[in-house]
Amino acid sequence: MESLGKAIIHPGAPVGQSNTVSPSGVSKDGGANPLSGFTLVEAVDLATATDMAKGCPGLQNGGSVEVAEMMHM
Repeated sequence: MESLGKAIIHPGAPVGQSNTVSPSGVSKDGGANPLSGFTLVEAVDLATATDMAKGCPGLQNGGSVEVAEMMHM
């Protein structure tokens, strides 16, 4: 986290049990890749944010990181 410096907009937090809602109903197991936490970073593009995610310590323990662009609504 320290290496991301001012790019961190919100340090995020871990999350608990999740449900996946789809047109076919609700899956109470969190789906194929349930969310376990989040961090918001500022990056010029998705590729840059993806490079930032490569430093996540969870990757060393077999975890994965999903990187997505926030959509303004």
